[in-house]
Parts: sequence; C-alpha cells; structure tokens
Amino acid sequence: MIRSELIQKLADENPHLYQRDVEKIVNTIFEEIIEAMAGGDRVELRGFGAFSVKKRDSRVGRNPRTGEAVQVEEKHVPFFKTGKLLRDRLNGA
Repeated sequence: MIRSELIQKLADENPHLYQRDVEKIVNTIFEEIIEAMAGGDRVELRGFGAFSVKKRDSRVGRNPRTGEAVQVEEKHVPFFKTGKLLRDRLNGA
C-alpha cells in the first residue's frame, strides 16, 4: 500500500472528513515520525511496532567492481521492529 492508497482508504472509511483533511492528517503523522527520528528519538506505535535509528560505525568495504578497499563513513539508518500484535497477525496466531 502506498501513501495515496492509505489516504483514499481512510477518506472512504470516514465520509464525514474531506480527502484533503485526511491527506493533511496522514502527512502530519509521517512528518512527526520523521522529525522524531531525525532528533534521535524512538517512535512506538503500540501493537504495530517501533521506529528507531541505529548507528553504523565506519568500516572498510570493498568496491564490487574492482575489489578495491574503500572507506565507508559512519552513518545512521532507520530501523523498524514489529510489535507483538502485528507479528502474531502475520503468523496467523
């Protein structure tokens, strides 16, 4: 499901809301998650999962074409851990 499909589904299920308002709500939620993660915070949605940021240390990697050693900088990457409810529904429990 992509963002526009999510917005459409929520608008269809809530006919008392305008689609532009639903779009603002969805965009605001995503922006808040992004802002929190950019600030180093963890975002937990009970039953769904938790978004956090993990730090990857710098390391020596390899160029796949040449096999030459290359220095890979330290970086921060997004991480998602599923919640128990989501995990159970995916596994048919």
